[in-house]
Amino acid sequence: MTTRYFLAFDFGAESGRAVLGSLENHKITLDEVHRFPTGMLKIDNHFYWNVYRFYEEVLKSISFCVNTHHVQPESLAFDTWGVDFGFMAEDKTLIRIPYAYRDPQTAEAMPDYFENVMSPREIYAKTGISLQAFNSLFHLHALRRNRDRSLHTANRLLFIPDIFNYLLSGVLTTEFSFATTSQLFNPVTMDWDESLLSSVGLDKSFMNNIVQPATVIGVLKPAIAESVGAESVKITAVCSHDTGSAIVAVPADGDDWAYISSGTWSLMGMELNEAVINDLSFKYNFTNEGGAEHKICFLKNIMGLWLLQQCRNSWVKHNTVINYEELISLASTAPQFKSFIDPDYMGFYNPVDMTLAIDEFCVKTHQDPPQNIGEYVRLILEGLAFKYRLTLDQLREVTGKPINRIHIIGGGAQNKFLCQFTANVTGLTVIAGPSEGTAAGNLLLQAKALGYLEDLAEIRQVVRNSFNFVEYQPQDTQKWEPAYKKFLAVSEKAGKL
Repeated sequence: MTTRYFLAFDFGAESGRAVLGSLENHKITLDEVHRFPTGMLKIDNHFYWNVYRFYEEVLKSISFCVNTHHVQPESLAFDTWGVDFGFMAEDKTLIRIPYAYRDPQTAEAMPDYFENVMSPREIYAKTGISLQAFNSLFHLHALRRNRDRSLHTANRLLFIPDIFNYLLSGVLTTEFSFATTSQLFNPVTMDWDESLLSSVGLDKSFMNNIVQPATVIGVLKPAIAESVGAESVKITAVCSHDTGSAIVAVPADGDDWAYISSGTWSLMGMELNEAVINDLSFKYNFTNEGGAEHKICFLKNIMGLWLLQQCRNSWVKHNTVINYEELISLASTAPQFKSFIDPDYMGFYNPVDMTLAIDEFCVKTHQDPPQNIGEYVRLILEGLAFKYRLTLDQLREVTGKPINRIHIIGGGAQNKFLCQFTANVTGLTVIAGPSEGTAAGNLLLQAKALGYLEDLAEIRQVVRNSFNFVEYQPQDTQKWEPAYKKFLAVSEKAGKL
């Protein structure tokens, strides 16, 4: 059977990667071609994404693929974090580099929008998207409140994947899964919501046409292909929101499972055939994001391993250089259930020092702060597992559907303590892997776009053929249940801070 090659660009908040995928005999092999730091660029009091530097890394990656790995990919595609955007001027140039979703100007925009423009319930009814301060709708409102001059010179809004697709192909499109993250898309009309656009001073002329995942949208510009030594390469829209691509690679069958896409964020939910927008889903702040084959990724955003990443950054600044394997080892000897945190406490969103933010949370909730690195790590991992249990209970309540196992994909699938803790507190089997779920989903959707795979069921069979998985069975559930009750009590206190 002929080997088919595809190149996936998977951008995360800490790093970006170019991953070469080779598909043969219903198996896919992944090879990292290039990795580079992303990270937010801080200028004065604002945070940005330096997309021009990322673009240079993209060109370098294509060159490495062709000239070092000696492979000509048939297509390439991008997936990134959600919501963020830039503006294009009439002359087709970008207006300033895009703000990052953790930029502080969004902090007051959401409550101001609720008070002066539209109620939370009305917004949720239109979009089915959870109300988060970083959503595109509220960031646009922040720009309007601040009289940002980019709004006066822009005539097109481009989300982060749109920017790279345009720079490489000259084609302007927005892919379905990413569009849904913006809180500007209406899942009933399946189009941009004109009332929400109007509320932030835009109209549909600012927005691109929406395409479905697994769509070929263009080809690499000849001048770029020549400069990197590539032949004609198709530019493909996959699930360009990284969560959507990760869910494609869940090695599941049936419909009695939940997923956790575990990385900087944890996205926990179910794959449904239609959106769930009702009083209960609104109360619990669930979101209805787009997925492959018109599926709905019904999920909740949880702060995720961001807490651990930022604690490690604090320790590194104090000359304690320690890798993640050592962190997990230290956590294994720390005491159980010493204190509890709610990972979604807003004080953890973007603090100056995460360890100090955790200390402050513990003091405010009348608990003892961690005393050493191992205790911080264990506190974070236990907190995430407890949050997963709460989300599981809410998923069952809102959907009325059975959930008999949990699939953990992404980087967190390699964290054996997080996986075991999740099994312990939920009482369910946890299946971990693939850790490269986002890149795998990206690559396999490219294969579908080019006609080499038929549908989502065949894609998931390829995933099962291609990767090893680890099963975790529940242990010590009699200890975890009373600890979960203590977590709920602490979370209730945190909600009043």
